[in-house]
This record gives sequence, structure tokens and C-alpha cells, in this order.
Amino acid sequence: MDVETRKKRVEGLEAIKSKALDMAHQGADSFVVRDFITDAKKTLAYELPDEEAFRKAVKATSTYKAQKR
Repeated sequence: MDVETRKKRVEGLEAIKSKALDMAHQGADSFVVRDFITDAKKTLAYELPDEEAFRKAVKATSTYKAQKR
């Protein structure tokens, strides 16, 4: 992941954190806040995918499957 994409990702996570804290301070139900965070993180992951982490996960899965055979 290049530096600019990583910066955007961090900014997105900070925005999610800020919005979640605002929701909590306004008295939103904890399940609603948790659902918001989960959905927002998924959206962020689709918009700014971390291909390096994906490759590592695929490699780990392949290694695990090879050991099970």
C-alpha cells in the first residue's frame, strides 16, 4: 500500500472513530454504534483495499490448506 493510500485509510478510520464517538455521546444504542463501525470499515476496505494484506492472507490460507492434505 503506497503512502497516499495509507494516509487516506487512516483519515477514514479517524472519521469513523469520530462519528462513532459522536453517536455514543448522543446516546445511540451500543449495537447501533457497533453496526455503524462494522459497515463503515467494510466500505472503507472496498474503497481503499489493502492488496498486500490480501496477498498475505491468501498465502497463509494456501499454506494451511496444504498442511491439511
